Amino acid sequence: MTPDYTTFVRNADAVRAEIAAACKAAGRPLQDVELLAVTKTHGPWAPEFAARYGLTGVGENRVQEAVEKKPQVEATLRWELIGHLQSNKARVAVENFDRVQSVDSSKLLRRLDAAAADVGHKLAVLLQVNAGNDPAKFGVDLEDAPALLEIALDLPHLQVDGLMTIAPLSEDIAVAERTFSNLRELRDRLREEFTTPLTTLSMGMSGDMVPAIAAGSTQVRVGTALFGRR
Repeated sequence: MTPDYTTFVRNADAVRAEIAAACKAAGRPLQDVELLAVTKTHGPWAPEFAARYGLTGVGENRVQEAVEKKPQVEATLRWELIGHLQSNKARVAVENFDRVQSVDSSKLLRRLDAAAADVGHKLAVLLQVNAGNDPAKFGVDLEDAPALLEIALDLPHLQVDGLMTIAPLSEDIAVAERTFSNLRELRDRLREEFTTPLTTLSMGMSGDMVPAIAAGSTQVRVGTALFGRR
């Protein structure tokens, strides 16, 4: 059953208000933080609602789900892969996503670069970092991120926009705060070391977007607060 668009608008307005308040508290301009609607496990109505509301991008966790969903969506949107990507699915990811946020190995980098070369375009990527040192999360370790970035910057068919992380599940907000600060500090060091902008910091979801914005997030990935529980 497709939810009512009015309910979505009410939810989206509340999320936007929370983002605005977090930006104000952090002394940051509202336009510095993008809201990415996470439409995973929802039908084609979810991307359509996001576009109708004025959002420009959606996030999906699984390649195959997006492959099946995209042809049913008439709206023009930027599609971002935010879930773990196996290297053997690099080609189909390149063909169906505008940006892959979950790049965490040199093998995957090279597979994506080769696939992008085959289809004749440059793919935007984010390097996923396990900034919370959580064994349950994917992502390159903090200390290994410089080496991965060095490889990524040498691949001609990839454009490295920045970094992404997912905070460990915890009722202690300090865990998320520490994770997000770790990623921002890493980005700042890498930006100086490699003289590359790394403008995107994708961090923060429905439950922890406020500390993410305080730490410098430029994109929050929100699903539940927009579309309800799956």
